[in-house]
Amino acid sequence: MAEAHQAVAFQFTVTPDGVDFQLSREALKHVYLSGINSWKKRLIRIKNGILRGVYPGSPTSWLVVIMATVGSSYCNVDISMGLVCHIQRCLPEGCGPYQTPQTRALLSMAIFSTGVWMTGIFFFRQTLKLLLSYHGWMFEMHGQTSHFTKVWAYLESVRPLLDNEEYYRMEMLAKEFQDKTAPRLQKYLVLKSWWATNYVSDWWEEYIYLRGRTPLVVNSNYYVMDFVLVKNTDVQAARLGNIVHAMIMYRRKLDREEIKPVMALGMVPMCSYQMERMFNTTRIPGKKTDVLQHLSDSRHVAVYHKGRFFKVWLYEGSRLLKPRDLEMQFQRILDDPSLPQPGEERLAALTAGGRVEWAQARQAFFGSGKNKASLDAIERAAFFVALDEESHHYDPEDEASLSLYGKALLHGNCYNRWFDKSFTLISFKNGHVGLNTEHAWADAPIIGHLWEFVLGTDTFHLGYTEAGHCIGKSNSMLAPPQRLQWDIPDQCQAVIESSYQVAKALADDVELYCFQFLPFGKGLIKKCRTSPDAFVQIALQLAHFRDRGRFCLTYEASMTRMFREGRTETVRSCTSESTAFVQAMVEGTHMKAHLQNLFRKASEKHQNMYRLAMTGSGIDRHLFCLYVVSKYLGVSSPFLAEVLSEPWRLSTSQIAQFQIRMFDPDQYPNHLGPGGGFGPVADDGYGVSYMIAGENTIFFHVSSKFSSSETNAQRFGNHIRQALLDIADLFQVPKADS
Repeated sequence: MAEAHQAVAFQFTVTPDGVDFQLSREALKHVYLSGINSWKKRLIRIKNGILRGVYPGSPTSWLVVIMATVGSSYCNVDISMGLVCHIQRCLPEGCGPYQTPQTRALLSMAIFSTGVWMTGIFFFRQTLKLLLSYHGWMFEMHGQTSHFTKVWAYLESVRPLLDNEEYYRMEMLAKEFQDKTAPRLQKYLVLKSWWATNYVSDWWEEYIYLRGRTPLVVNSNYYVMDFVLVKNTDVQAARLGNIVHAMIMYRRKLDREEIKPVMALGMVPMCSYQMERMFNTTRIPGKKTDVLQHLSDSRHVAVYHKGRFFKVWLYEGSRLLKPRDLEMQFQRILDDPSLPQPGEERLAALTAGGRVEWAQARQAFFGSGKNKASLDAIERAAFFVALDEESHHYDPEDEASLSLYGKALLHGNCYNRWFDKSFTLISFKNGHVGLNTEHAWADAPIIGHLWEFVLGTDTFHLGYTEAGHCIGKSNSMLAPPQRLQWDIPDQCQAVIESSYQVAKALADDVELYCFQFLPFGKGLIKKCRTSPDAFVQIALQLAHFRDRGRFCLTYEASMTRMFREGRTETVRSCTSESTAFVQAMVEGTHMKAHLQNLFRKASEKHQNMYRLAMTGSGIDRHLFCLYVVSKYLGVSSPFLAEVLSEPWRLSTSQIAQFQIRMFDPDQYPNHLGPGGGFGPVADDGYGVSYMIAGENTIFFHVSSKFSSSETNAQRFGNHIRQALLDIADLFQVPKADS
């Protein structure tokens, strides 16, 4: 029980003489150091808040303005045009700091200078705001897009998918909506845009994520992979020690507001708001809607290993544990021979099943006693860590290895991940790691930013000994990890088993096909004079038509973080231009020059749509918000109901990379992460995530459901390969050997 004594600041016993307090000097020392660390963080935030508040001004610029004003007065030049004298007359007379004329004159000049300085800051900030609000630099021509324009843009997006009769019916619905319903709904959105920071994001988070009652596993959470072509160490605990230490270093930078914003095309800063809930965040289940619980700080992580839960402290007093100390703590867990308590092994399956069932079980069985204390330790942790007994890695000679790795990250065995945490850090027995990420709090580029920092810090800054251990010496006096205690009754165990069966059915139904495309990457794609993303998206349209014999509504996620608190917008990749190119390719009778021309038109259309989405002129988030307003007002809109019910049978996403320059990819070409993936959005559809990882390679993650007779992830992946090669052949782009 040594760890229990270190965790309590003082103890007391009741004696015949009264209450005897026994103060623990060591524990009080940790309390003191913790308080000092907390106040340091507060002071840094206060300082950053002040500097942010006067940006682009600074204390130095303020002093310069004061010195210029004072210097001019000594040269008998009144740059204030009489304002300093007026301020001096308004100062109260009497004793104190105003008793001498010199003091009054200096104070007046300081007040005048401060006013000039603040006025300059105000006008500079307004000018900067106007400049950042201008997105025309992304277009040759750009204008405001009204809701009327967006309605007809929607019709344009579905035209390739509908026959004449269906399109005419949709056109009539849109016309009725435009003339009768839309103007009234739009007024409420305009009002919200005046009042709220972002008119979309809060409703998007609530209605798309938090009100969803289906399981998070497969349906919502996504995964991120480790470096797959290099390996730093085989020692599981050592790799985890470095990774966890790097994550807390990143969190410290976040707390101190020292992370530079990502720049769109290297020109405009993107909003970093989503980063605030990266750590210390848990999704709490509710019967009707979930909530995101975010804490200002957390000093521990929750760990799962072989059916047991542990609490591992990240600090000793105010000092962040070194990687070697963390390695020792994780190794202690790996060496712990204790068995799971009744019901403990599959407890996390509650987070993988239905949300209503989890909410009811949480209220009934985890509201008091040791269950509440242990659940609090998990939900209040900085993040969750899963120590797996399996080994996963990518073997280029065994293509299936990458898919198995992805499946392990996407859902594991359905009870060894805490799917409610902002993210679960997964550590495999062979030293490889990965993430399973909850989606409500942020989008994939945010977790990608963290992951780039962590992998770069682990490899190029922390390092390992020749034996594969963390560098440094461990402190063997550290209290061991704390085993969490549970008292799970039979009724709760039945709910756990039910949730597990639901999640297992979902997981077993997912077919995941991950592969590395080696013939070429973005280097040779650019020789086609198109963007790599447009190239891949058009290839996906060609692959899908060959796979299914028809086109489908296609979703591509685009960031809208050039707006405050912006999240995503949809790029509808299936366009009239892309379908015209695909049909011409499939017919096989057209001249190469004609196919090239059709491809370039499709590419230009896609790039323009992507820019429109990034700059707030997409259609889907606007229509979504109009739908929410219609529900609040009780207004029936057949047009909106049909728009929001259409299935995305092809859901795609490009994974951001090299958001921060932790290392030179040209110097270390094998230090590539393949990104990650997600489950299919539609039961009879595909989910495709891809990373254009370098000049010479692209990684794909293709998902579908075994239960659908129409889809097959590996078959679709092979169609993607062939489509990429066929388009490259149009432009006679030389390819490396596969």
